[in-house]
Amino acid sequence: MKIIFMGTPDFSVGTLKALIEAGHEIVLAVTQPDKPKGRGGKMQFPPVKETAMEYQIPVFQPKKVRDPDCIEELRKYPADIMVVIAFGQILPKEILQMTPYGCINVHASLLPKYRGAAPIQWAVINGEKVSGVTTMQMDEGLDTGDMLLKTEVVLDEKETGGSLHDKLGEAGAVLCVRTLKALEEGTLKPEAQGESPTEYARMLDKSLGSIDWNVSAAEIERLIRGLNPWPSAYTDWDGRVMKIWEAQVTAGQETGETPGTVIGVEKDGFCVQTGQGVLKVLALQIPGKKRMDAGAFLRGYPMKPGTILAKR
Repeated sequence: MKIIFMGTPDFSVGTLKALIEAGHEIVLAVTQPDKPKGRGGKMQFPPVKETAMEYQIPVFQPKKVRDPDCIEELRKYPADIMVVIAFGQILPKEILQMTPYGCINVHASLLPKYRGAAPIQWAVINGEKVSGVTTMQMDEGLDTGDMLLKTEVVLDEKETGGSLHDKLGEAGAVLCVRTLKALEEGTLKPEAQGESPTEYARMLDKSLGSIDWNVSAAEIERLIRGLNPWPSAYTDWDGRVMKIWEAQVTAGQETGETPGTVIGVEKDGFCVQTGQGVLKVLALQIPGKKRMDAGAFLRGYPMKPGTILAKR
């Protein structure tokens, strides 16, 4: 097939490469504009643009894909289908209906669960045992189009947002190639979505990572994993931000102390009272330092029981 590919971050790249390797012709890669990064403000290409340039694929970077000029630009590239994966802009009806096969989206959840911008992280935060990828025929709603194919991925006990991102990226690439093959063969049976059993998977922001020690140890542990590597979970420690990268729910005895109180210090970590249960911190990061094991932290920064960790 001749494809207009629309995507932006790393999650999209595997699917782009898989389509090329499957013999499809990518006539245009549409991605978000370059953005400044770092203290120097040097402009950085989106990952999809970098990959497209490697394969000598034309690149189009509209600020607003809904603009009439942008829509007319897309019409210059005859294609059979558009494949959309984590593009970052909502497509108007003119684009959805521009090609014979319309627009196919690769979504990182088992729809209709986790419609929205951050399905991967919310699956971890909410304690899902199984996630997956769905391909769907896009309509004008937000992740509401008819479902085409699905594939499931089982989450590990220590699954993080980052590790699940990589697993679903690989699964989505394979599923997209399968979906296009089935479309060409006419063997797909689109299935309408029902109501979503989960809340909208809203976009992540840094404030979400502020740990509320009043909730259960299990909830906090999932939050830590779900927000790893970004935006990360953190707490206030002696007026400084302490990022927590790894923790475990322990069978430690609750003390009745205020949630957020350090109730025990061990060689490899320290235990914190939560609203329900005890959480042992195993890896962390403080300002000016790299991520470290909690044991290494304790050797440099002795912590006593009674220390208070607080929401920032």
